[in-house]
Formats: sequence, structure tokens, C-alpha cells
Amino acid sequence: MEKIIDCKGMACPLPVVNAKKASEELNSGDVLTVLVDNEIAVQNLTRFGEHKGFGVSAEKKGEQEYAVIMQLAGTPAEPAREEEVSCVMDSRRKGMLVVLSANVMGTGDPKLGTSLMKAFVFALTKQDQLPDTILCYNTGAYLTCEGADTLEDMKLLESEGVTVLTCGTCLDFYGLKEKLAVGGATNMYDIVERMENAAQIIKP
Repeated sequence: MEKIIDCKGMACPLPVVNAKKASEELNSGDVLTVLVDNEIAVQNLTRFGEHKGFGVSAEKKGEQEYAVIMQLAGTPAEPAREEEVSCVMDSRRKGMLVVLSANVMGTGDPKLGTSLMKAFVFALTKQDQLPDTILCYNTGAYLTCEGADTLEDMKLLESEGVTVLTCGTCLDFYGLKEKLAVGGATNMYDIVERMENAAQIIKP
């Protein structure tokens, strides 16, 4: 079976997100072709496919048209037994704490910063070692609330067992208390305690 998805005009990381969703609907041996309009998307899709163990090739169809072809391989992994789940999940995180203190990444153009933060949260979902906890405070509170373009990936991380916590004071300050859509609210004492006890802190 061959499936073709058109991702031309989509900003990073949407081509990869759509390719991931499409690949999950296919079987081993099927072919997924993703159409994009820039070389960065080609590179991102190639890395995604290689990470998944797919056979990947790319073709330039026109001046701004590329096709990334993925040959799906392998068989679905057997579900982990219930008694194995906790030890597998713990071994992947090793006390990693991710701190998101803003809804943008870096300083400079806000539009670029928003795009980078969205890509950062998406990239977290693709790591072999997931964080134990994600802490959001100040404008980082927006990342876990209704309307955030990071919400889908935050929910995915939570579904994988990652604890997602947002500063309650920040939610109140920005009028977001009723819009929190993933994880729970926390306080400064808990934030400090988790930072002190973390084996590794990552702050973009």
C-alpha cells in the first residue's frame, strides 16, 4: 500500500507530525510519500524516518517541490507487561527536569521564538529519554492552556507518564486558571523542591 500526504506550505514541525500520524496508520512494507516545498522539511523528515528505522529517500520534483519516500519496516512491538511498565519508564527519564519559563525560545523576534518553542516541545516527544517532569511558569504557563500550539505534544508527553506542572500564581496572573488543559497547577515551594532534587535540568 502507498499513501501520499501533501505537506507543502506547512511550517516545521507539521510535516513531521503529519508523517508520524500517517505512518501509524500503515503496516510494515507500506510506502509513505510526503510532499514538501523546502529542503529543511526534507532533512527533518529524513531524520524522522531514519530514527524510526524506515528506508528513506528523497526526490526533487520541481524548483520548490520535493518528495520524501519512506518504506516502513519492522513489526509492531509487543505491549509491555504491566509489571514492566514502571521500570521501563523510570529508566528512560533518570530525573530529568525541563523548565519552560516563557512561551518563546530565546531572545529576538517573537514570531521566531514562538516557532522555536513549538519545535522544542515537539522534539521532546521524539527523544529516547523523556523528562520526568516539565515545569511551566511566567509566560510558559500559556504552553499548557487552551489554544496553545504546543498542547497536543504536551498531552502526548503526559500520556507517556511525564508530569506536567504549571505555576498556579502565573495562571492567576495571566487569567488562565480556567484554561489549563494539560497537567496540574503547582506552587513555588514545589517548583524549588523539584529543581533541587532534579538530576538534570534543561531550560531552553
